Amino acid sequence: MLKKFLTQPFIIFFCFFSFRFNFSFSQDADVFFLKGEHKFKMGDYEEAIEDFSKTLEKDSNHINALSKRAFCYSFKGMYSEAVADFDKVIKVKPDYIQGYLSRGSAKNKLNQFSEAIVDFNKVLSLDSKNTEALNNRGWAKKGLNNFAGACEDWEQSKKLGNAEAKIIMKNNQCK
Repeated sequence: MLKKFLTQPFIIFFCFFSFRFNFSFSQDADVFFLKGEHKFKMGDYEEAIEDFSKTLEKDSNHINALSKRAFCYSFKGMYSEAVADFDKVIKVKPDYIQGYLSRGSAKNKLNQFSEAIVDFNKVLSLDSKNTEALNNRGWAKKGLNNFAGACEDWEQSKKLGNAEAKIIMKNNQCK
């Protein structure tokens, strides 16, 4: 009876600490991620970047933290950093449309227009009616002085119902 009494607390103690030890890294990563999410939603991108980076220190495979950090970098105008993070996200999730759209937009901001077009083409191969990709590809073509190609993309976007494309066309003197 004494032996049974002494082993039960030990089992409870062992299970509790064993569980805590085995999952502490994942839990810590999730805590930092949730903090980062809150700061992201509040528009505090600098602090969110720190929390997402801490998440990635604890769990380097936390794809959501990597993606959110990339968005933060974009919002802060840190486009090279955003591209680097989106590269990693896309490597893990090769059909992630938003990753290609956002990486392409960051490349547009870096005046890497040809590379941006590759990303927007990938989006359109996954979703041929993606008007955001059409509009952004139009901006990349304009950056390459391909005004006719830009207007064609914006026209196609307008035909698909994108109201912004009509304004873009008017402001860029497309016919």
